[in-house]
Amino acid sequence: MDKRIKFGIIGTGNMGMEHIMSFFEGKASGGVVSAIADTDSAKLKAALEKFGDGFQAFGSGLELIDKADVDAVIVATPHYSHPELSIAALKKGLHVICEKPAGVYTKQVKEMNAVAKKSKPLFTIMFNQRTSLLYQKMRGIVLEGGIGQIKRINWIITTWYRTQSYYDSGAWRATWAGEGGGVLFNQCPHQLDLLQWITGIMPKKIRAFCHFGKWHDIEVEDDVTAYLEYENGATGVFITSTADTPGTNRFEVLGTKGKVVCEDEKLLHFKLREDEREFCVTNKSGFGQPEFEIEEHKISGEHQHVDIINNFIKAINGEELLFVDGKEGIKGVELMDAMLLSTWLNKAIELPFDDDLYLNELKKRIKSSKKKTVNSVTFNLENTFGASSRWKS
Repeated sequence: MDKRIKFGIIGTGNMGMEHIMSFFEGKASGGVVSAIADTDSAKLKAALEKFGDGFQAFGSGLELIDKADVDAVIVATPHYSHPELSIAALKKGLHVICEKPAGVYTKQVKEMNAVAKKSKPLFTIMFNQRTSLLYQKMRGIVLEGGIGQIKRINWIITTWYRTQSYYDSGAWRATWAGEGGGVLFNQCPHQLDLLQWITGIMPKKIRAFCHFGKWHDIEVEDDVTAYLEYENGATGVFITSTADTPGTNRFEVLGTKGKVVCEDEKLLHFKLREDEREFCVTNKSGFGQPEFEIEEHKISGEHQHVDIINNFIKAINGEELLFVDGKEGIKGVELMDAMLLSTWLNKAIELPFDDDLYLNELKKRIKSSKKKTVNSVTFNLENTFGASSRWKS
């Protein structure tokens, strides 16, 4: 008897096809795809032609959840439907892997989390970059006090270059009605998750400047600069764009005992021999600086998306603890929403903010959103940014 976990893949676009491929190539051991679904009949047909008809096919995710013979689902659909489909699956007794982001607005994500909290099935978010050993090392150094008290957090992530053809590849892309946001919601959910996961703290205030359709013919943001303030007095800057090339990916966290810098697939740990706060008040030279040493870490050969799926399968079988609690997805959504709300209202936003205020502002943009008529395109994601292997985001 085949005891593998039976998966239903909801959404056969870019990421859905990548997930199906991971099972067919044997990368996701202990699992098998037994059903797929997509509201786009052309994409569904393309998936069947590529992978054969050895599984059930459905015209919607809700139909798959209701009728398919599956133990778990992977939700890889446009963002607005993530909470709805995840809630339906959890209530049906199915385990859920939800693609990022957890949702578009905090109110719907909180509703999803409330259901997940009461449900027996496992619920995780595809935060595959948490599996990066480099980021795990960075997190360990910070949370274990390796840089002392955090003073500054800076991340410039502009390696998300996208052409106009990318935005024209789907009617839902880069529209308020279809996607609910731009670079923050599509490309940066990983970084916004890591921003709080690695440092262990969330901002208390955000002042952001989002530029809408600055570099592309789109409705949503494609260029963002945000200033962050934290409860302990630390400050930060988050910069992203889909129009910079060559781009930069530099994540730096500075504290009283040094700093960690992640860039170019390596991590540098600058270790002060004396706490800066103590040195500041005791050193009498006027221009002196604490001595420091640098430790370098290089780690490669990761599989990221497949690592999340394999952990999920093992967690279902009771062999491992679930690596990512899906309910943590709310934190990244709160950061994205706060950045947009700050721009829309032209002021700093205190966290937590009013969920209904954000939703009402979003509805104004949805109301004026333009419907696009395009021929959907599924791209090859190989060599896109993310992991050091073919499994990219």
